[in-house]
Amino acid sequence: MMTTNKLKNALTQLFGVFMILGGITHFITPEMYFPFIPEAFPIAMIIYTSGVLEVAIGVGVFIKRFSAYSVKAILILMVLLLPLHIIDVFKENPAIGSKLLAYIRLPLQFVLIYWAYFIQENKRTNFKR
Repeated sequence: MMTTNKLKNALTQLFGVFMILGGITHFITPEMYFPFIPEAFPIAMIIYTSGVLEVAIGVGVFIKRFSAYSVKAILILMVLLLPLHIIDVFKENPAIGSKLLAYIRLPLQFVLIYWAYFIQENKRTNFKR
């Protein structure tokens, strides 16, 4: 039977891999993210910067010194992305591609938020003052 710590470690590493792969897609297919960003913003800069951040957070999961910070960053990122998915549900032409995908993606974001919360719970971060 898998202990809670082993489960958290496995889920943390899996989320780290997802973050790295998600960040890489920002560079391979940046056009996939265009519809999510209002035209008034510097679209390319936002896409590439968020890609770098996602990769860095994902890699940080695997570095013991940064792991606790990275899992907290994952939780913050998942919460920050929630409004984007809520707005997408109400759009006539959702950025994600279709109303059905928008309806599926919104509850998935809550699953990702809970997953991120679960893996960061009890992780210690030592912020030096």
